[in-house]
Amino acid sequence: ICHFTYSPAIPKGPPASLAAVRDDRGRAGSKRSFPRSAAANPLPSPPRPNPKLGFVPPAPQSPFLMAPKRRLADQSSPAPAPPPPLRTPKRQPVVVFAHGAGAPSSSDWMVHWKEMVQDALDAVEVVTFDYPYMSGGKRRAPPKAEKLVDHHLGVVKDAAAKYQEHPLILMGKSMGSRVSCMVASSDDIDVSAVVCLGYPLKGVNGAVRDETLLQMKVPTMFVQGSKDGLCPLDRLESTRKRMNCMLLMVVTTLLRLAKNT
Repeated sequence: ICHFTYSPAIPKGPPASLAAVRDDRGRAGSKRSFPRSAAANPLPSPPRPNPKLGFVPPAPQSPFLMAPKRRLADQSSPAPAPPPPLRTPKRQPVVVFAHGAGAPSSSDWMVHWKEMVQDALDAVEVVTFDYPYMSGGKRRAPPKAEKLVDHHLGVVKDAAAKYQEHPLILMGKSMGSRVSCMVASSDDIDVSAVVCLGYPLKGVNGAVRDETLLQMKVPTMFVQGSKDGLCPLDRLESTRKRMNCMLLMVVTTLLRLAKNT
């Protein structure tokens, strides 16, 4: 192992007088202060390479050398663009609300629920309409639900064309909810959800009509009364277990979905 010690060359000639050396306050007598002129204390000569060692010793640093200044950031450069939002804003839904078998869309019950749905969902519009048998101001017995699908589907297509790229929600009261489920199974429209207010699961003869519900593919919500004779909760629960879509059920303690529910 070879140790190498480097000593800077000592300048020849007589040493400078102490009178020529002054400190930073201009007073004489301080040996640690630097001379005013660099010629009075020249820099040591650079080291010579030593072939025996195989490397060149580092040159001593001068006390007059200063560290390089850091470059300031360019203030004129434009600010970076903000990152894109993590979530896109939700669009307001459009709701097509169908009436029941015994009252038109202009009834107090329908008007009240239309206002509640408008505020609760912040809907762009809640579309209500009358089935052909109800129009004209004459109350007649409703036909079978299957015969109302075409008229209902036409109203839904008009609303979807008017509010494109908005979520489409079908909603109905009693018979209107059953027809809404039939329309939701159509391939011509893209339905986001169906809301059934008092779904009539049982027919007039007491038979359970669950064929339409078992074909549902879109999320469905049931709002049922605990004493609704057309939809016993145990029958609805049995049907829900066989359905193949996302489900939600809200049970009320009243016989009918009254105005204050």
